[in-house]
Amino acid sequence: MSAIFTLAKQQDYFHAENPPAIQQSTQRRLSRRKLTLTLSKRFTRSSHRIPEPAGTAFAIAALMGLRHDEIRALLWENYKNEEIQVSRSIWNGRVSEPKTRKGRAPVPVIRQLAERLEAHRLRSGNPHTGPIFANSRGEPLALTSIINRLIVPFLNVCKSCGRRESYHYESDHEYKRDSRIPQWHGWHAARRGLGSNLYRLGVPDIVIQRVLRHANVSTTSGLLHQDVCR
Repeated sequence: MSAIFTLAKQQDYFHAENPPAIQQSTQRRLSRRKLTLTLSKRFTRSSHRIPEPAGTAFAIAALMGLRHDEIRALLWENYKNEEIQVSRSIWNGRVSEPKTRKGRAPVPVIRQLAERLEAHRLRSGNPHTGPIFANSRGEPLALTSIINRLIVPFLNVCKSCGRRESYHYESDHEYKRDSRIPQWHGWHAARRGLGSNLYRLGVPDIVIQRVLRHANVSTTSGLLHQDVCR
């Protein structure tokens, strides 16, 4: 059917968008949205079991919607009054300002995340300046390293014995990954469904509006209502 409409457009018999192609694109978007919503929800519930500091880094992605280059660049001095001022990003080792004016706006830190950040601060020696996620030299931690060292090994465990895949050679049975645990689909997967996750945690619409950077709260409320009704 899609090929027929394509030929009709080429022969100048049809001038609108290709209906079958639009339907396929919409179905793919809905399927992808459903997947990322599920991933984000399951990851948020699992984040307390992810080894630190990966668990806290992921919680920031899932509860603030920050990109991994913004998370890597976060500073303790920009965290105050229950919000974080996103002042910079780090990509491929280069420090730059956020891409947009909205990206530089303060982002609220909800109670659940604030508790995790304070626990992370204490584990890090109670600093009040410098990178929130720092390596042994006090420089911003490369988040790719915590994916490979902490997140992926945590997610890839045997269904039968619960051992990590890298240690499974010591077992007397075949390794079969536990499908109940979500797979790693990148930091961006945490940002999908952010508003719905915050809503389920009981966060007020006005706070969700600031996290999502919407111009007004009616936009936020409308999107939340659509997600809840699905």
